[in-house]
Amino acid sequence: MKRMHLFVVAAQLVSLLIFLLCAGFAAEPGQDGQDLEQAANDPTASLMSVQIQNVYAGDYHNLKDEDGNTILLRSAVPLKTGPLNHIARATLPVVTESPSRKDGLSDLVLFDLIVFNESWGRWGIGPVMLFPTATNDALGADKWAAGPAAGFVARSRRLLWGVFNQNLFSYAGNGDREDVNVSIIQPIVNFSLPNHWSIGTSEMNITYDWEKDDWTALPMG
Repeated sequence: MKRMHLFVVAAQLVSLLIFLLCAGFAAEPGQDGQDLEQAANDPTASLMSVQIQNVYAGDYHNLKDEDGNTILLRSAVPLKTGPLNHIARATLPVVTESPSRKDGLSDLVLFDLIVFNESWGRWGIGPVMLFPTATNDALGADKWAAGPAAGFVARSRRLLWGVFNQNLFSYAGNGDREDVNVSIIQPIVNFSLPNHWSIGTSEMNITYDWEKDDWTALPMG
């Protein structure tokens, strides 16, 4: 039953992602000469995509003999409003294993980034929102949150580097749960290799919790 439930949820989400792609298909801007392998690692790139990424955590700090696994479903859709280029990106985690022994959907994160092309690369700014879509209290914040997102990416023929920052602050939700006040920092370093291979950081998000006044996620990978 558990596997069937996750399969149904995943099928619904894939349908939603395909719908978002179709909705934005006619509005896709140009790539500004950026190589496809670079654009795939650039959160500011005007690249329509659907990604399924598996994230396995073999160990947790201060939790003995615990591991976890999450599947990230992500859709990015470029669109335009007048002269402005946007990147709308939705990320929905599906937790398949966790220290809480719970599995299911976590919270949906959606951002709308307005991007500006420059001779050295690209920068962008816009809102980011968190929706309480978790199917279990242990898998989400049970809060509505929003805040600013901003970042830049500089690039040469082989090197892509920059930083992307998202800030989420809760404004509604379950009053018995902790407030969401976090900054999520994504360092971007990617080096292109021959034959369309690349090496670098990939979605290694560093999280600072302003409520706890401490770093709560410092991934290595």
